[in-house]
Amino acid sequence: MSSTLITGIGELVTCDASLGDESLLGVLHDAALVIDDGRVAWVGPAAQAPAADEHVDAAGRAVIPGFVDSHTHLVFAGDRAAEFAARMGGEPYTGGGIMTTVAATRAASDEQLRAGCAARFAEATASGTTTIEIKSGYGLDVATERRILEVAREFTPETTFLGAHVVPAEFADDRAAYVDLVCGEMLAACAPLSRWIDVFCDTGAFSAEETRTVLSAGVGAGLLPRLHGNQLGHGPGAQIAAEFEAASVDHCTHLTDDDITALADAGVVATLLPGAEFSTGSEYPDARRLLDAGVTVALATDCNPGSAYITSMPLIIALAVREMHLTPAQALYAATCGGAKALRRDDIGHLAPGARADLVLLDAPSHEHLAYRPGSPLVRQVWLGGLPALQQQ
Repeated sequence: MSSTLITGIGELVTCDASLGDESLLGVLHDAALVIDDGRVAWVGPAAQAPAADEHVDAAGRAVIPGFVDSHTHLVFAGDRAAEFAARMGGEPYTGGGIMTTVAATRAASDEQLRAGCAARFAEATASGTTTIEIKSGYGLDVATERRILEVAREFTPETTFLGAHVVPAEFADDRAAYVDLVCGEMLAACAPLSRWIDVFCDTGAFSAEETRTVLSAGVGAGLLPRLHGNQLGHGPGAQIAAEFEAASVDHCTHLTDDDITALADAGVVATLLPGAEFSTGSEYPDARRLLDAGVTVALATDCNPGSAYITSMPLIIALAVREMHLTPAQALYAATCGGAKALRRDDIGHLAPGARADLVLLDAPSHEHLAYRPGSPLVRQVWLGGLPALQQQ
């Protein structure tokens, strides 16, 4: 593969504090970047740039790492627009609409699931996402959970088995039998297609005991643990995530001081999903409290048809700044390097030498415009593995 030199970078965000201005974002101005064999080979002042086989002029634009969306439910059928309208009319969000999506997903063909996922994946790419995680959880039977993961695998290696999303209606009178199914036949069918095991540990979903049972089975099958927790109220999710040394616990809206200390001590990433609060009219997590306690924060879309039908990471950044009081720098870091840490990846989410050359050229002079101009089409180019994947006109 030939090398490529990108010059004319008005602001280069590396997300490596050892580079540039040594801030959280490791910013360089009037910068250049060299890509070789799909990796970042060099970054520095444009005046010192080495030669390369090809040359691209960024024309003063900002260059940032590609977004890492570490929490999505991209494979599903149907929508829940009526449910959204009802919430906007005053009805509370309870999570109960998941079964509506389960019914539609079970009835959909593989081709329909693939087409829907492809459309949402393209939207995410167009908004600057270069790494995405996709969960199952809308099948809740062995065949459909496996079908969801087969489709998800076509788009990303970061796939998550979420058979323990909710208990389906056919097991309402025998929860234990459903947990046995998740830990037995369903896990056996889905583990070969998954990297992660996840459980929705919250009000109306799975108890602490059930969560431990499912996570233990998943870990025993070679999967890495992560968790939905503390979204709908105070509960055991964060503590269980710390107990299992999970990569991430996601939502984190309702946390005690002890929960936060446990996450910090165990090195568990708190993945915040402000699109869910935006779409449900719910209370936002206290992101600053987590950062002040030394917890790594990630941002993700939670793209799903019920509580956050959002594929845009720039929107999530804007919400985190406006509603959760992160600085633009903290929000961008959480949407890139924070997401990488939530996936236990050190090759993405930053643009230091050696990283995958996943990057975004913005039609803006600085990263601050992501929050400053919400809704504006700022993504000019997206590069994946050192090659242009998207060019906006």
